[in-house]
Amino acid sequence: MEKYKVGVIGATGMVGQRFVTLMENHPWFQLTVVAASPRSAGKRYEDAVADRWAMDTPIPEEAKDLVLLSAQDDVEKITAQVDFVFSAVDMKKDEIKALEEEYARHECPVVSNNSAHRWTPDVPMVIPEVNPEHIEVIKDQRKRLGTKRGFIAVKSNCSIQSYVPALSPLRQFGVEKVLVCTYQAISGAGKTFKTWPEMVDNLIPYIGGEEEKSEQEPLKVWGHVENGVIVNAGGTSITAQCLRVPVSNGHTAAAFVTFKNKPTMEQMKEAWASFKGRAQELNLPTAPKQFLNYFEEPDRPQAKLDRDLEGGMAVSIGRLRPDTQYDYKFVSLSHNTLRGAAGGGVELAELLCAEGYIERT
Repeated sequence: MEKYKVGVIGATGMVGQRFVTLMENHPWFQLTVVAASPRSAGKRYEDAVADRWAMDTPIPEEAKDLVLLSAQDDVEKITAQVDFVFSAVDMKKDEIKALEEEYARHECPVVSNNSAHRWTPDVPMVIPEVNPEHIEVIKDQRKRLGTKRGFIAVKSNCSIQSYVPALSPLRQFGVEKVLVCTYQAISGAGKTFKTWPEMVDNLIPYIGGEEEKSEQEPLKVWGHVENGVIVNAGGTSITAQCLRVPVSNGHTAAAFVTFKNKPTMEQMKEAWASFKGRAQELNLPTAPKQFLNYFEEPDRPQAKLDRDLEGGMAVSIGRLRPDTQYDYKFVSLSHNTLRGAAGGGVELAELLCAEGYIERT
């Protein structure tokens, strides 16, 4: 098949680098354009990132010689060359909102890793296995923007990917109250141990804005489209505490949950084992065959052992047991820069292509 031409804006940062690596040998997508800040514009990609390449794999050959454009100044030039862009820019939130809308108004679909548009009512925030139907709101967003092709779709915060997928199949039992503590890897801050030595042998009990996102974003993901906007789900309350821990990759969540109709542990495990989403039905290239994986061992999941399951796109669950104050508690884990960031963005783009929202120009 003819591949979609793809641009990555914000290509030099950690998530942008991950997007670039995920384009290598992708069956549907061809990396065509890389863009970053004006100060990087004009440089070969390899030269721009050589001393701060943060991935475990080498810089893809197809990306090395691409000359960086300015994500802000070269919008017209970029949008003329691609079918859509991934957005991973590092700017102020209001600047990101304006820039992503500018790309959309240039009739270029934007699949964003940024938080700027997560609460824009007609912008879908999608985990492809959980709420693919939310992309229906794009037609209303296009009316607002006055576009035919252009739109913005976002993926959710990386922290909620560790527990929302595990809770989603359990909503059939009426999830009423959730307490979650997340233990988040340093790559979520765009850091490595080399660039953030203060995190070695350390734990920081604060990540700016993360607890609010962790409490509110699941309600949008679980919501529904009504009158051209996404309406948050009701009936569930979430409280969260988020900690930064000395782990390179992988966000772990300790979740406590109370149900309206309390299931058995066997029913919960069966719900996880049998759960498949639209991504699996469509057999999207990056979709895991088994999305949710339960481990019976008492010391699993572990970040080092389990974060890379199914290319880092699966979610691992373990330690399900009764709780003294909530009905049950469990631990779950996802790879924060794959499932939680760039990988989730690539899977969302695949969904949008498969469902006809992104077309080749």
